[in-house]
Amino acid sequence: MDVAFIFTGLDPITRGILVLCLVAVTGLLIGRLKAGTVSLGIGGVLFAGIFWGHFGLHVDPEVGHFLREFGLILFVYTIGIQVGPGFFAALRRAGLALNGMAAALVALSVLVAAGLHLAVDLPVPVMLGLMSGATTNTPSLGAGTQMLTSVGAGPDALALPGLGYAVAYPFGIVGILMTMVVVRAVLRIKVDREQEAFETERAAERQSLETVTVEINNPNLDGVPLKDLPGLQALGIVVSRLMRDGAVEVAHGETPVKVNDVLLLVGRPDHLRDMVRIIGHQVETDLKTVPSEVKWRRLVVTHSAVLGKTIGDLDVLHRYDAVISRVTRAGIELTPSAKLRLQFGDICTVIGHPSNLDTVAKVLGDREQALAQAQILPIFLGIALGVVLGSIPLMVPGMPAPVKLGLAGGPLLAAILLARLGHLGPFVWFMPPAANHALREIGIVLFLGIVGLKAGESFVSILTDGDGLSWLLYGAVITAVPLLIVGFVARLALRMNYLTLCGLLAGGMTDPPALAFANAIRASEAPALAYATVYPLVMVLRILAPQILVLMFWV
Repeated sequence: MDVAFIFTGLDPITRGILVLCLVAVTGLLIGRLKAGTVSLGIGGVLFAGIFWGHFGLHVDPEVGHFLREFGLILFVYTIGIQVGPGFFAALRRAGLALNGMAAALVALSVLVAAGLHLAVDLPVPVMLGLMSGATTNTPSLGAGTQMLTSVGAGPDALALPGLGYAVAYPFGIVGILMTMVVVRAVLRIKVDREQEAFETERAAERQSLETVTVEINNPNLDGVPLKDLPGLQALGIVVSRLMRDGAVEVAHGETPVKVNDVLLLVGRPDHLRDMVRIIGHQVETDLKTVPSEVKWRRLVVTHSAVLGKTIGDLDVLHRYDAVISRVTRAGIELTPSAKLRLQFGDICTVIGHPSNLDTVAKVLGDREQALAQAQILPIFLGIALGVVLGSIPLMVPGMPAPVKLGLAGGPLLAAILLARLGHLGPFVWFMPPAANHALREIGIVLFLGIVGLKAGESFVSILTDGDGLSWLLYGAVITAVPLLIVGFVARLALRMNYLTLCGLLAGGMTDPPALAFANAIRASEAPALAYATVYPLVMVLRILAPQILVLMFWV
């Protein structure tokens, strides 16, 4: 059946847009279908493209090439903006062990794919596609395809990665779920105990900022300036209010304290306990409820003039007679030390008289609507920087040719660095989650739709008359071997919590359906935390890996 006649007579651009819209709508509907908790999601677009491509629909090569590459750029750039703020922090926190295992998972996938290439003479483009599909990582497919283009691969070779991806992708999803089940069954893991152990450990680690009211009864402190109280700076304690003779006022560092003064302290629970022992004893009076002119407000940092400045630089206490008692960033409460640099979107809890709070609000910006607005100029500036960065040849010892990050790696790296930087002058690299998600989905739909249409021209013949069945087996090997090795090593050698391990496996394959499956095992945040911890590093490594393989094996 040839349905291409429907679009006969249309100019290439009109035809390309209509065909791509048909593929997108069909694929997104397919992606909504579920088998239990598993669905193809955005991957349905690839299979819709294969379906329509098999029946003769196609896009003009030049139009298709632009749509594919621009879609890839949008996709990887928005990923970088999303993961950038936490990327480097994830490498140096307790997540180091998790990221180490995730990196091992990526390395094993590369080694198995390279081993199959050498052992059975698997063509390089097929190897790249199988590795991408077996690890359910679409950016990897885009990076490999783009690298093949840069080394001069022909149209036939460029069609093979999409075919390999489509053949290996289904087991890529199923293989992760099977690994979770196999590890649990073989090691006889009791999930209820794992959940209880995680919650206990998590409760011990989670220490949000708390408040305590303390009365000074240490006579040695009488007359000591508030800022010089022993332990105040070392323990990271903030004094937000002071009550003397029944009157509540903003706490000034130069104010000499007196015995019987009552202070409202903000800090970590264990630090607060130590501070109470130093200066006095805890009292039940809540200074926040004592009638006074001192109020508090949550103010959002949106003014470009304060971005990157430290709380010490602002010095709101002396300039505006107010105190910043807390800073909340991405849902995490931070102690407002003098060296803490403010970022766009930080939420500051500020205490002072109402008129002073209004002044501080003007200084910080406090435009909540700005958090819902996508700033378009920095997006295009960041993409341009990423494309330039991806075009720079890098000499790597042992490589036969210079390495380029390309249109996948360049924008990704630029986005990570810019998001970590936060701002540059008036340009802010912040993107509302809804806008980020929309651009990311549009980008991947463009990419997968074009790849699917090209692969559909020969997909069925590969499965029925060609090497499709052997490709299916090779893809299963690339999926299963690394997952099983990492799964058992992480559990037996590192004694990793099973729920955390499930999140590691899902994140190591950057696979949302696997995370949904892990979440369904038990209602716990453990899988999502592990997934989020390893996702940034894995995404970067998955994009770089196929480019290195091309340089190593392409002749």
